[in-house]
Amino acid sequence: MDIKQLKHLEALVRYGSFTRAAEKLNMAQPALSQSIKRLELSLGVTLVDRSQRKQESGLKLTAEGETLHQHALLILKQVQQAENHIRSMAQLSLGEVRVAVPGMLGSFYLPSRLMAFRHKYPGLKLSLFEGGTRDALRMLDQQEVDIAIITAQDLKPEFDSKVLINEQMVVATSPEHPLAEQSSVTLAQFFDHDLVMFKRGYYHREWILQQAEELGLHPKIAFETNLINLIKQVVSQGYAITTVLEMVITPKDGIVALPFSPPVYLELHIAWKKQRPLSQADQAFVAFLLENT
Repeated sequence: MDIKQLKHLEALVRYGSFTRAAEKLNMAQPALSQSIKRLELSLGVTLVDRSQRKQESGLKLTAEGETLHQHALLILKQVQQAENHIRSMAQLSLGEVRVAVPGMLGSFYLPSRLMAFRHKYPGLKLSLFEGGTRDALRMLDQQEVDIAIITAQDLKPEFDSKVLINEQMVVATSPEHPLAEQSSVTLAQFFDHDLVMFKRGYYHREWILQQAEELGLHPKIAFETNLINLIKQVVSQGYAITTVLEMVITPKDGIVALPFSPPVYLELHIAWKKQRPLSQADQAFVAFLLENT
């Protein structure tokens, strides 16, 4: 039993005869009769009461035929709904983009781009999940998201990816902080001061700990929070310093942004699993971000 045979049965009932159904299906009547006969043979039942058809006008189904016809109507309706759904997705008028993003990008890089994407594709739903790098990788592995923005260091062989941005990491201090007068800051100087940092699981935190370990130093982490605005307030009031992507610091923050010496850059990629091809909506989202970096 296949979809085509169910369509033939539905047409047979709708038009009331083999002749009219064959005309509407644009096929020869013998071919339609053969299709119904094969369906009967495959199920081991008689679907059309042929003796009744000869005695009276119109076509009549057997009890088995009536039951199959009811199932056929439901199945064909679901097939049509599925076809319409897929066509809508292909035309980008329906679908969902699920993406995991780092906190800083989610707050400072993506908002305007997301609004522009939503304006271009109003039928698509955007589901964003902010968190640390470890969260993004876990969600990608567990198929909770289809796309994740991760660092170059976190790329795996099973990922496909495109470079999204390459942004400088800077030291953020208050204007009154002793480091504010310098043109740049070494890692050793950075670790001499109280720090406000993201919690574990964020790339910036892991990078800082790695740099301190390589230098044989112990970072003075005075505050831990994943709230970027709170981090900026702690810095602007002179309680601690931190390191963030350069895009995070704006003139109204009252914060001095200093490059590291030597400069440090963070390359971020938009990545997805190779064995899970991107949907039309996901492809449109990736293309849009790359065009609007």
